[in-house]
Amino acid sequence: MSTQEVERATVIRQVIEKRLKQTEAAKLLKITPRQVRRLKQAYRQFGAEGLVSKHRGRAANNRHGAEVKAFVKKLIASQYYDFGPTFASEKLQERHKIVVNKETLRQWMIEWELWKPKRQKAARIHQSRIRRACFGELVQIDGSHHDWFEGRAAACCLLVFIDDATSRLVGLHFEESETTAGYFKLSRAHIEKYGRPLAYYSDKFGVFRVNHRGCEDSETQFGRAMRELDIELICADSAQAKGRVERANKTLQDRLIKEMRLRGLNSIEAANAYAVEFIKSWNQRFAVEAQSDMDAHRKELPNDEEMNLVFSIQKMRTLSKNLELSYENIIYQVQTKTTGYRLRHAKVTVCEDLSGKVTLLYKGQVLHYKQLLKQQRVPDVIDKKQIAKKITQIKKRYKPGADHPWKRSYQIECTRGI
Repeated sequence: MSTQEVERATVIRQVIEKRLKQTEAAKLLKITPRQVRRLKQAYRQFGAEGLVSKHRGRAANNRHGAEVKAFVKKLIASQYYDFGPTFASEKLQERHKIVVNKETLRQWMIEWELWKPKRQKAARIHQSRIRRACFGELVQIDGSHHDWFEGRAAACCLLVFIDDATSRLVGLHFEESETTAGYFKLSRAHIEKYGRPLAYYSDKFGVFRVNHRGCEDSETQFGRAMRELDIELICADSAQAKGRVERANKTLQDRLIKEMRLRGLNSIEAANAYAVEFIKSWNQRFAVEAQSDMDAHRKELPNDEEMNLVFSIQKMRTLSKNLELSYENIIYQVQTKTTGYRLRHAKVTVCEDLSGKVTLLYKGQVLHYKQLLKQQRVPDVIDKKQIAKKITQIKKRYKPGADHPWKRSYQIECTRGI
């Protein structure tokens, strides 16, 4: 007898001995009083064995016969050997008028070794990470792409900075897309308001980490800025690892959208202005107390000029013998009071800050320069009657050799019959 049947026998015996009412027994066994009376009668007639199901050990009444099973096996092996159980079941009904449940057919095909059962993937259980103890010890950052204005304006991206220890929002900023400049703006605003945190916790987006093979040792503009500010940049291996900011994104997509709808905000500028007010209401509702009262933000900050250089796009250029370099279609010529021989072919860092100001650095020193516009190449003006002749001349200027990669790829395609 099964455990359920043993329990039924105990309850029915108590009913027969009048220690339990039939209605109470029905509630205990989760059956109707009528079924309790039927079980009581069976117990009196056959004892505990009368409560055992009569179908136990018997074949099902609606099972398929051996002839049908053998015929299905022949069809599957000959015509549907590479079909899945679901698809094969559909074809049996469609083409042969044989109705076999897909799960029944699955068990048959496993028995016939015509289908290999798929291995169930183990559920990934992520251990909860303990909050950091201090405010400012770790700040989780992420960008949330969404239709924040519900069609009233174009979809954009909300950059979110949330403290790990307290769940306090320390920064919200709307941008058209998730870019380095956007993170520069928000991280600088966060640092100037609270100080330098010990670490930022992000995903592996290209703003934070170089994802090209062979370039793992390189760093992005944002990574370089954090290194100069002595802020550790941690890239999470999964979304669950930075679950605090991921959950905040979902809540923001619900609450913030409705708040902006009520206020009729239809632009990124208006939404960024309102973000300050929303952060206050969020922190009052959702922020928690940190384990420690200490603020881990470091208050020592570079001056404004140094901050402008830190939060700038920096690229390397080589000076020519005329002390010139090209950047964004503009010639920058370094001005010196000496002959300038030591600067010829020197490596110079071009820094473009968020306002568009360009600064040239050489070994940490600022170089003075003047800008020269690149001379635009003026196209030849030809008569319309000479166009065909000009095109012919252009074609004759260069003829790729027989071993040119384009020709080789063309030959390969021809041999393949493409």
